Amino acid sequence: MDLTERYRALLKPSERLVREMGAIQGDVLILGAGGKMGPALATLAKEAIELSGVRKKVIAVARFSDQEVRHELDALSIETVKADLLEDDLSSLPDAANLLYLAGTKFGTTGNEPYTWAMNAWLPGSVANRYKDSRIVVFSTGNVYPLVQVPSGGATEETLPSPIGEYAQSCLGRERIFQYFSSRHNTPALIYRLNYANDVSYGVLLEIGKSVREQKPIDLRMGYVNVIWQGDANEIALRSLAHCSVPPKILNVTGDEITSVRSVAETFGEIFGAKPQFVHEEQGTALLSNASEAVRLFGRPRVSVEQMIALVAAWIDTGGKTLNKPTHFQEREGKF
Repeated sequence: MDLTERYRALLKPSERLVREMGAIQGDVLILGAGGKMGPALATLAKEAIELSGVRKKVIAVARFSDQEVRHELDALSIETVKADLLEDDLSSLPDAANLLYLAGTKFGTTGNEPYTWAMNAWLPGSVANRYKDSRIVVFSTGNVYPLVQVPSGGATEETLPSPIGEYAQSCLGRERIFQYFSSRHNTPALIYRLNYANDVSYGVLLEIGKSVREQKPIDLRMGYVNVIWQGDANEIALRSLAHCSVPPKILNVTGDEITSVRSVAETFGEIFGAKPQFVHEEQGTALLSNASEAVRLFGRPRVSVEQMIALVAAWIDTGGKTLNKPTHFQEREGKF
């Protein structure tokens, strides 16, 4: 099996997802489908629905500044709608019983705070009103949590939010707005707190691997992270539709282990035959989430950290296409 086949095999829907997508009533609408995870999420939903043998639509809404992404989704018979959610009339968008809300902004938020708040905290109210009769999975982030002691095992869903910086604060604002409208309209929802999704084209592991290969220094002050394969994260998002509730359920979505940045870099070093370059030392706290509840509901992620590292290393070796969308996982002051 060549590298591309290995990669695609890790994006296939599980039998559980196929069964659950077949059982959920109504079409699936993805708002903000043009970003890092959206195209793969739409593709996974479409494949699972087709394998289930039921008839329902997958609709992807985005600005689609990259027309190639839209063409690829159209080719899969995924209905695409070009829209700017801040500017266009939401009433013109299709109805759907199932909504996955991926719209938001992170990168470049420092210096552009008003737009950040408009996207992350104002827009959710308009969407929650428009889709009050849908069930909604709201993508959020583990950044709403404070930094926690590494031996703690990570913040749980019961940990009180304490977001650092305006990006994280605006994300908590997004959650609060959906929680308010869920109560007001009796809309079942789930708050999906993710960190950090990884694909061969982006993610913490890719950033560390490239730094090792290019002999760039790796900052160890945020010395521990959570990582999850994008395919696993997307599967959990779709299966979360069956767990929406009033009030919204909060769910941490990430890998089921705490990963050492130093250890990951050393593993890449062994693969590439290069000695990792480090600066600073690990701190006693880090941005970490405990995914025990997600594991209870959905099982352990199918793709291990070791599998991800091997695949990412091979991708780097072959010069595979990557996105210029760094995670800034090293950030401890909340400035993105």
